Amino acid sequence: MRIATTVFLTDQTISPVRLARELEQRGFAGLYLPEHTHIPVERTTPYPAGGELPPEYGRTLEPFTALAQAAAVTERLALATGISLVAQHDPIDLAKQIATLDFLSGGRFTLGVGYGWNREEAADHGVHWTSRRDAVHERIALMRALWAAEPTAYHGHTASVRASLAHPKPAGGAPRVLFGGAAGPKLFAAIAEHGDGWLPIGGSGLTEALPDLRAAWQQAGRDPESLHVVPYAVRPSAGKLARFADLGIREVVVQLPPAPEPEVLRALDAYAEYL
Repeated sequence: MRIATTVFLTDQTISPVRLARELEQRGFAGLYLPEHTHIPVERTTPYPAGGELPPEYGRTLEPFTALAQAAAVTERLALATGISLVAQHDPIDLAKQIATLDFLSGGRFTLGVGYGWNREEAADHGVHWTSRRDAVHERIALMRALWAAEPTAYHGHTASVRASLAHPKPAGGAPRVLFGGAAGPKLFAAIAEHGDGWLPIGGSGLTEALPDLRAAWQQAGRDPESLHVVPYAVRPSAGKLARFADLGIREVVVQLPPAPEPEVLRALDAYAEYL
């Protein structure tokens, strides 16, 4: 099983360069980085995990820049967003960022996608909350058009692009696209239509959820072997990883603390037994 990592990198934590080097040297499979552009101080949206919003949410490094630094000092480490708030981006610019990062890293990038939870953050980007899921799906379709081998147009309700010359192309074709979100028919239908798999936070409830996801996948005519399910932000244990393996899971993303270098390295030492 591939063991990747995720962490809120901030201006107060270990740097992307130091972390990436340590991950590759120790044999970890990848680095997934979250995204928040800003956290409005006047906020009524509750933190999904409950309680006070942790301070690292308002200090998060921009993930594509941080991942570019990680790519520059590694050769094998997989690079990913976990997750990118695609509705908050201009999709033409985002397609270029992703294609460039994937091209320069030799095809190591995965786009983890989320719909967002913070209404105030999204509103500052001009996102219409009730239609944000459709906006995400259209932006992904537009980006796939720009990544296509030949000039390809895309026309949607919220995003459009003419058939265009758009290089570089991602090194391995369109990058893998994984959706975050809670289990349910709406999410699973979106994954089957627009994505390559699922990033279930924590990985709880997979035994009950996976049959429904696989059914939606097959109903969409997708190859059953091509579905990627990657439990995300997992607090690992031997028993938990064994259960994931029994379910056919081939990659897990474990959670690192948003901390200075010594604490992060201690966490990597603790996780080494699972490699």
